[in-house]
Amino acid sequence: MISAIEKEIVNLLQNGDKKAITLLYENYADSLYGVIQKVILDENIAQDVLQETFVKIWRYAKKYDSNKAKLFTWLYRIAYNTAIDKVRSQKNKSNNEVQIEVSTVYKITSNELNQDVIDIKKHLRTLDEKYQIVINALFFEGMTQQEASDELGIPLGTIKSRLKIGLRELKKIYDPQYTKS
Repeated sequence: MISAIEKEIVNLLQNGDKKAITLLYENYADSLYGVIQKVILDENIAQDVLQETFVKIWRYAKKYDSNKAKLFTWLYRIAYNTAIDKVRSQKNKSNNEVQIEVSTVYKITSNELNQDVIDIKKHLRTLDEKYQIVINALFFEGMTQQEASDELGIPLGTIKSRLKIGLRELKKIYDPQYTKS
């Protein structure tokens, strides 16, 4: 049985009324924060994830269907998935950090640099804009594929396809012998 407050929140969400966020926060923030804290132990990061969760709830409010899931179940899934995405993005960022003591970046001489690949941004501009946007988000802004999907409003599968095609096109520029059969 759906409660009166839940009905009111769903109605406000469906109508894009900002009062819904206030009611959601008052009624569900503590529970959602608890869900997030089971995944993320750092309190500051967990609070950031809670905020991201409410942004996503607002962004996807019109997609909520009470026939598919109860309101709390829908909210729970958004909070949990946002927390998991944050853990993955932090893991990816920490794996990609340069370890100065083991890095060979500072040991490269100018004779070893391939002058043709230094101008990657110039070559990137020769691609269709849809590929440029995805490659910029992933490589130059440090987003995960999921973050790029959310931020750009593009389905995750499309992000992956555009990345693959964009990189293939760049490979053709840098390796003219490259031909994909």
